[in-house]
Amino acid sequence: MSGPGAGFEYPSKEVSWLKRDALLFANSIGCTADELHFLYELDPNFSVFPTYPIVLQTYLIAFKQVSQETVDFYAAEKATKIPGVPDFDATRVVDGQRQIQFFKAIPPTSAGKKFEVRSKVLGVYDKGRPGSVVETQMDLVDANTNEVYTRIVGSAFFVNQGNWGGPKGPATVNYPEPKDRKPDAVFELQTTPETALLYRLNGDYNPLHADPVPGKKMGFGGVIIHGLFSWNWAAHGLLKHLGGSNPANIKEYQARFASPVRPGDKLVASVWRTGEIKDGWEEVRFNVAVAGGKVALSNGRALMKCTGPKQNKFYNGQRRCYDGALCTVRYSGEVAGTSGVWLGVEWDDPSRGKHDGQHKGVRYFSCKSKSPTAASFVRPTRAADAPQVFIPALKQKYASEATQDHGSGLAAKPIVISGKVAEEVGFDKIRRQQAQLSELKIVILDGARMAHAYADPNESKTESIGQTCPKVTELDLSRNLFESFGPIVDICSELPLLKVLRVNGNRFRKVLNDPRLESAGNEFQGIRELVLEENLLDWEEICHIASKFSALNILSASLNQLSRLSPIPSVPFISTLVSIDLEFNNFTSLTDIAPLTAITTLKNLHLKGNRISTPAPAPTSEPAPVFPPALSYLDMSYNQVTTWTFVDSLPDSFPGLVSLRFAHNPIYDNPELDNQGASTKQATDNKRVANTDEAYMFMVARLPNLKTLNFSTITAADRTNAEMYYLSRIARQLSAVPETLEGEVLARHRRWGELCEIYGEPAIIRQQEVNPNFLEARLVTVHFSFVRNTGVGGRKAGEMTTRIPKSFDIYRVKSIAGKLFGLPPLKLRLVWETGEWDPVAGYDDEGGDSSEDEELEAERERQDGEAASVGAVSHSGGKGGRWVKREVELKDGPRQFGYCVDGLDVRVRVESH
Repeated sequence: MSGPGAGFEYPSKEVSWLKRDALLFANSIGCTADELHFLYELDPNFSVFPTYPIVLQTYLIAFKQVSQETVDFYAAEKATKIPGVPDFDATRVVDGQRQIQFFKAIPPTSAGKKFEVRSKVLGVYDKGRPGSVVETQMDLVDANTNEVYTRIVGSAFFVNQGNWGGPKGPATVNYPEPKDRKPDAVFELQTTPETALLYRLNGDYNPLHADPVPGKKMGFGGVIIHGLFSWNWAAHGLLKHLGGSNPANIKEYQARFASPVRPGDKLVASVWRTGEIKDGWEEVRFNVAVAGGKVALSNGRALMKCTGPKQNKFYNGQRRCYDGALCTVRYSGEVAGTSGVWLGVEWDDPSRGKHDGQHKGVRYFSCKSKSPTAASFVRPTRAADAPQVFIPALKQKYASEATQDHGSGLAAKPIVISGKVAEEVGFDKIRRQQAQLSELKIVILDGARMAHAYADPNESKTESIGQTCPKVTELDLSRNLFESFGPIVDICSELPLLKVLRVNGNRFRKVLNDPRLESAGNEFQGIRELVLEENLLDWEEICHIASKFSALNILSASLNQLSRLSPIPSVPFISTLVSIDLEFNNFTSLTDIAPLTAITTLKNLHLKGNRISTPAPAPTSEPAPVFPPALSYLDMSYNQVTTWTFVDSLPDSFPGLVSLRFAHNPIYDNPELDNQGASTKQATDNKRVANTDEAYMFMVARLPNLKTLNFSTITAADRTNAEMYYLSRIARQLSAVPETLEGEVLARHRRWGELCEIYGEPAIIRQQEVNPNFLEARLVTVHFSFVRNTGVGGRKAGEMTTRIPKSFDIYRVKSIAGKLFGLPPLKLRLVWETGEWDPVAGYDDEGGDSSEDEELEAERERQDGEAASVGAVSHSGGKGGRWVKREVELKDGPRQFGYCVDGLDVRVRVESH
């Protein structure tokens, strides 16, 4: 080190900074919300970005030093003269090159310590007409211990201030980027007129970066952005993209200032890894160019530990748990009208939220759930429940209470129900049995906050899942914090006896691109039943998961918001699946589930709680699907079927159907809903008498092959009664319409001809419409029949017919009957024979609402490897009912006769007391 000015040491300058200064610097160079350790002072890993010392003091110019006020840039530059060299004009200076070495992490604040910048001149070089270069070294030092935190070596170029006879200086060492391959990383920034105005607040108050006048004098045409802004921005990009945003992963960094950047220019950084590693540090080369223009930073070089991009602390799809409530992160960033960063989360329980990702008219994110209240914003600082792994969760659930009770001798916490203490009897024995983890066969870890199989899958396992609970045959991992199916694969791979797997309510990401799931081989080979309920997966994802289960018999995919199934690829389960559950989805027609016809072994299909109303949507010509004959059980309860035409078409789509659950459809709750031929009077009457018992009869009669309905076995007598009743109701509809409309009525009853052949065609009696103003319309033709006991076991009958005004009360009707048969009127009992049928017993206990029956059927499916049809088993204790003709007693009273009977022609039986 020789030459004019070389070795000159500037007076040491005390420097200081606050956390606020570090936050401002990180914001100004492009740190983002996923790097809260640079941007949030309460983050447990809060750090100062490592290149921050560059703004404390530089060369001849005092930047921030200890001041919290702005600095007079020109006045500060004139404070110290370098001996042996001309007085350079600081109003015409730009950065040349800068290198920084990191020796020790910078504390978040200088408070409590005394820091100094100790600077010296390495050389002053005359570059002729272009100008002069001043090269200096600056160390950030703890004044009390003399520890060096950073060392900055760089140069300042004084424009048009050369030719003073000084040395030319040594040749600069160059680090060219590779020309034979594309960069390993590229990142960009669109600058704005405010870019330099924000960065200057760090302490570099050179007017060149705010006032266009100096820039014009120097030939730049106006304001230019700080060279150190581009330099620091590139350093941040390297650390973020290659070093995981970890300050410890960069050792040395440098770049040369090649050309100015104007506000509004777009910066593009190109980065190459050399693969040259020494002592764990890899050399990285880079440049920064203005898009479509010149290179702004050249000779870029850094020594780094290349770990890849930082795994964002908060990321889209991340699973979290707050006070036991599970949610998924959908957004991380600012929210208009508020300060700071927010997390947008979608709650697993949609009733916990306040909106659907849209707040005050601005859409920040979208939810998978269709609920309008599934989302909320929470602060990143809100404490989340810690995730768990399998074995600790297992021990906490099954072994902790038994171990604690046995070892502590303390009384267990009492169970209080409605203010009363409930005594536990026998539970200690159960706990001791369950605490023997190696004997567990059924494991339920629902809501255990599990995220992984093991804490570190790469570490050697002193305690494995297979060793801890080797006999598990049924496993429930529902409602946990799994983000991919990989941990499920890892857990199942150690449980060779597993038969049933439930993973309901988890939110799996990237199912179609999950490498662990894709590589799954024999991990699921013994599993027969897979339950994927409320996972909000689409059908393609469900099929992809199920395809890994080579021997799958039962698949449940309820509550997944499915509205239409896509074609099923060629996967193993299309030849093994016997039962599929698609309850509580959004299907509206049978064509929505048409791809299921490819499953030739399917026997049981559960469609409860959808919105199915038609075999195929009307506007399209798409035919209704036809399922294989093997499908014998169908659950269509709680759908939106409103026509008997749909019921009549069931055998067309399900030719093998013998067992059906159909309760709680509109047409079942109101069997006359589809009776277009009924008169107004009839409809009113039908609404009064129609019930599920009548619907049961109609279903049995319309579906000739049905053997079980709503978990009740259909006996031969049940079928006969139902078909005869159905036939009489058809006749009733025919009698209510003109003969010209008979074809329209019969078109809605496809079994009319078949039933007439079996039971004979009923008589159709059509009454002529009578003008209500005529006397005839006010008279009722009554056919009285009298039955009297003879006292010797025989009966003597007689019949009389008369016409009675509707306005007569029952007393007068009895008087007429008494005169006709010569009997005391007050000792008579009048019974109207309606000609209609009523159930006597059996049908009121409709089994469709019995959850116990459903559980029994599900258990049978699980126990039977072939999953035999649930329709082949009758409802426990269920039996068909008897039907008799309905009769109504006409009780004494002032009520008018016309309101007690229907029609103008009735039959009344007369009995004597």
